[in-house]
Amino acid sequence: MRVSRWHCLHGRHPPKEYDPTMKTFHNPHHGLHQGQQEMFRGRLVPCHEVPARLEFVFTELQRRKLGDLHAPAVNETDLNQAIGRVHSARYLDFLAGAWQAWVALDPSNAGRDALPSVWPLGNRHAFRTDVLPQNFAAQLGLFSFDSGSPLTAGTWTAARGGAACALSAAREVLGGARSAFALSRPPGHHAGPDFFGGYCFLNNAAIAAQALRDGGRKRVAVLDVDYHHGNGTQTIFYERADVLTVSVHGDPATEYPFFLGHADERGSGEGHGYNLNLPLPRGSGLGAWSAALAQAMEAVKRFDADALVVPMGLDTFEGDPISGFTLKSSDYFAIGETLAHAGLPTVFVFEGGYAVEEVGINAVNLLEGFERAR
Repeated sequence: MRVSRWHCLHGRHPPKEYDPTMKTFHNPHHGLHQGQQEMFRGRLVPCHEVPARLEFVFTELQRRKLGDLHAPAVNETDLNQAIGRVHSARYLDFLAGAWQAWVALDPSNAGRDALPSVWPLGNRHAFRTDVLPQNFAAQLGLFSFDSGSPLTAGTWTAARGGAACALSAAREVLGGARSAFALSRPPGHHAGPDFFGGYCFLNNAAIAAQALRDGGRKRVAVLDVDYHHGNGTQTIFYERADVLTVSVHGDPATEYPFFLGHADERGSGEGHGYNLNLPLPRGSGLGAWSAALAQAMEAVKRFDADALVVPMGLDTFEGDPISGFTLKSSDYFAIGETLAHAGLPTVFVFEGGYAVEEVGINAVNLLEGFERAR
């Protein structure tokens, strides 16, 4: 029997052996996105979202042999179509040429990442967003919602690689697999149809969900377990009844991204009743979090989903430096088991988790719990 770090991490014997079959699609280009600094509370600080996050997960997957590891294999045409199904053409054109425009603004910019410094605030203050400004600094503000998401020379390539992972994982499930894992960075669930922020540029979970719909799944549920509300995913599907969006997260009254994620946001138009937010106060532990997850699972069951996408944030961990829940590494086994009880073909998409040295253990604990409950 193969024994993982179970003894030293959890102080009990590992459960029975199992046959792991989950495929992981990892992004070979993720390291091209490596921000130097982010703006936090008025100061430039080192980025929390770093390449080592993915590498720790990748290493732990290899060590435990939790299924096969693959680079994504999708052609450019299919990838462009999949991305274009959830993001606006104007936004994608901006991302594709952003770095070149940043350097053209000032050649010395080649040595530093792009961070926005001016934003429109929408109709509330009568700012125009329908006219695309020619000034790149204005475009950078138009398409972003925070100053903590540095855009780098390799961001576009890395983000496209992540989208390819999401599309590959969705296709794996469409082909009959019970589950698949898109292991990529930068993360994605804060990216909306035409905006980036929260370290996210392309919404990988939304791309996977839309690919499942386009592949014939009639009702797709997205259950976000990241500490931070998936404001981008909610926005993309908010007026639709074919994709249920559910999120368990820190209360936006005190937690990022602040301006979405409240419990009274239920969807609009045809999508009314198809968005469920379950915000929890900072400091919540496993008891409160598990109760909210049970509500989320019940909503997925009522929706009668035939596929599930899980934006898999691990920043609910007690040691996370920018979050506020108190889950322990051992808790993630049970979370994976609970998600497996939905009995649905499932795509996992790697999102947050900034306790870098523990993120690999926590991610693979969750996936292993899911696999063992098959």
